[in-house]
Amino acid sequence: MLQDKIKELLTEQLNLEFSSANLYLQMSAWCCRQGFDGAASFLKAHFQEEIQHMQRLVDYLNDHDVSFTIKDITVAPVESKSLAEIFEQAYQHECCNTKKINELVWIAMDLKDASTFHFLQWYVAEQREEEKLFKSIRDKLKLIGESNLDLLQVDQNPKTYVKPS
Repeated sequence: MLQDKIKELLTEQLNLEFSSANLYLQMSAWCCRQGFDGAASFLKAHFQEEIQHMQRLVDYLNDHDVSFTIKDITVAPVESKSLAEIFEQAYQHECCNTKKINELVWIAMDLKDASTFHFLQWYVAEQREEEKLFKSIRDKLKLIGESNLDLLQVDQNPKTYVKPS
């Protein structure tokens, strides 16, 4: 049986994953409107990935017979000056997600909840990959600056949006 504190924090994380999905969908729409089809496709796929992260939490809570509430999301529409700014925001968002996951891991350890601690290890590894990926894209965009031709070339290169191995 999960302790109340863990139930509360897992529900918060579930809602954070849902908010993240919404954020990436909005970022995808911004990229689409700006003509960055590669970034739009990448962020839309990331939206779907965040939904899968949320579903893992739903399944875990359901497996433990925990009732939870999915909260309303109030995320302002994404507006940006540049593609670089979009990926800076995404990188910062992933850093925040990592911090939340790490806090949850430490609380699970403190509460001696081995099952939840073990479950969360997948998220720890996933967040490391996410931060590395978004940092890589952000850094590439910083290198090229605001040159429209360079941005277009980077956006059209599928390797720009591939997880590093």
